[in-house]
Amino acid sequence: MTGPLIGIVGAGAVGQTLATGLVAAAIPERLLVVARRPSQVQGLTADLQDLALTTRSRSRVDAGDVADLHGCDAVVIALRSDFRNTAERDMRRGGTTANAPALGELARELRGYRGAVLVVTNPVDLLARRFADVSGSPRVFGIGSNLDSARYRLLLARYAQVSPDLVRGHVIGEHGDRAVVCASTTTVDGQSIAVPLRTVLDDLQRRPALIRNGIGRTRCGPTGAVLSALRKVLGLADGVEELSVPYGDVFLGTPLRFTGGRAVPCLPPLTRSERLRLDSAASSLRDAYAHLPALAERIAS
Repeated sequence: MTGPLIGIVGAGAVGQTLATGLVAAAIPERLLVVARRPSQVQGLTADLQDLALTTRSRSRVDAGDVADLHGCDAVVIALRSDFRNTAERDMRRGGTTANAPALGELARELRGYRGAVLVVTNPVDLLARRFADVSGSPRVFGIGSNLDSARYRLLLARYAQVSPDLVRGHVIGEHGDRAVVCASTTTVDGQSIAVPLRTVLDDLQRRPALIRNGIGRTRCGPTGAVLSALRKVLGLADGVEELSVPYGDVFLGTPLRFTGGRAVPCLPPLTRSERLRLDSAASSLRDAYAHLPALAERIAS
């Protein structure tokens, strides 16, 4: 039985780390590297081929172009246009103006693609919806809330002084300032816990800045989130992932239970306060998305 063919779009800092993780974990039988700059593609492909040989990874790495992606089982989108993020609030939406047109162009070239698409590019909830709308692809997932959820479980485990494996809980909604912590259904070792919500939220908000200030860009966490999600999406493992998928007329983070690659939403019971925050995130994303098509057309012209 052969393994999956996976394409990755983007050869910048995040794309490089993602591709490295995919090859080191030997998830794809073949990995196609696609980016706008030929020199980046050639350099990253050669480096990954060296990695595959030295680690005895089964993954074969080749340079590709967008047309080749139609033959992939899954495509991971980690493209990033050149821009300087100066936003002080809604940091993850700071790349909207730069990234939305590039992602829309890619979606048009992949119109009708039937494999799984994992969008990493921020603002991930807006751009996952944008890719789905433009491409017509039926299986588009945004990476974001599963990284938020992993960070939440890690931070709460430190607070409770237990192993993160004992913490069960979700962060849903927008990957950004409007993330919703499902504190009411969080458990530690099977028992309910009084979550220090304000402290946890503050720590969640500070963590990306801590990483950016130290190494310039968050890259390893998203890589882990992609590897975990890909295994579920491709049917290589079963389990729950918090991914950005349709919620009414928007895309936002929702827990999904995967069995054999098929996903079923498993949103936990929410308190009135949690539901209101989730609806507020949906409303904000709806308003922001309304400006995306006009933005893309204005820049293209």
